[in-house]
Amino acid sequence: MDEDATASANADANANSEAGSPADAIDPVDPVDPDDPGTVQWRRDASTSWTVRLLWSLGVGTFFAAISNVVFWRLYDFTEQAGGATVEIVQTIFLATIAAVAVTVLALAVSGNSVQRLERLLEALPVPSGSPSRRGLSQALDAAVGTVVMAGLIGGLVVVGRSVAASGNGVGGVLGPAAFTGLAAISIPLALVALVLASFLRSVGAVDRTERTIYLYDPDRAIDLEVIRDVSVRRIGDIAVLSLDYAQPGGQYVAGPRRIVVPPSVAEEITGLVDSSP
Repeated sequence: MDEDATASANADANANSEAGSPADAIDPVDPVDPDDPGTVQWRRDASTSWTVRLLWSLGVGTFFAAISNVVFWRLYDFTEQAGGATVEIVQTIFLATIAAVAVTVLALAVSGNSVQRLERLLEALPVPSGSPSRRGLSQALDAAVGTVVMAGLIGGLVVVGRSVAASGNGVGGVLGPAAFTGLAAISIPLALVALVLASFLRSVGAVDRTERTIYLYDPDRAIDLEVIRDVSVRRIGDIAVLSLDYAQPGGQYVAGPRRIVVPPSVAEEITGLVDSSP
């Protein structure tokens, strides 16, 4: 008798949980077969999208450049305060070293096999460097390039500001040294915006044509295209931002992401699937 009552209670609980679930476009993510011809996969991050790569490189590089500029000018001013006949020689060596590092970074970046060259360079170092991944080396090189570019920009603004302050005359009689210092300072919040955009534009997922479902990863989500009424597409560089318009069956709100980021070809695929819905 007790076993029958327990089984009946479990059956009722399962039935109630299935009947009482609200409308939701997000289902548990099922495994996607990468070899299935009905599946379209994509990955958009710094390794596959130049937009994400550029935003991440300049964003991270700006913070490193700001720190580098502070250290540079401190050391440069320190050499001036030292005095003596060797000041110009020390400053020349110091500037030549900075220029050599910048040129080396840019040369590695423009070379066709930059990651392999960086690996060989690290192997030649006398200190143990471990075995960094190629992706990690690529990100490190991107950050270094962003640092060089932004350090040149911020440093140039600082030099112009110092020159204007030393001359006592503003540029065109309007722009004083504070204007150039302000422009250099604005680069920090702009770098933060670039990093936020780089994070937003990252996307990994797949479209199952057979099941008419979009699978998103990190975080894991599954969007049923049957509840999508319309899709609008906006291009940003080599990325497409999809705005999803959900139906409301029975007047119920359907949970799910309202915007997703995909490659343009995947955006066309999703738009075609939604337009072909009965």
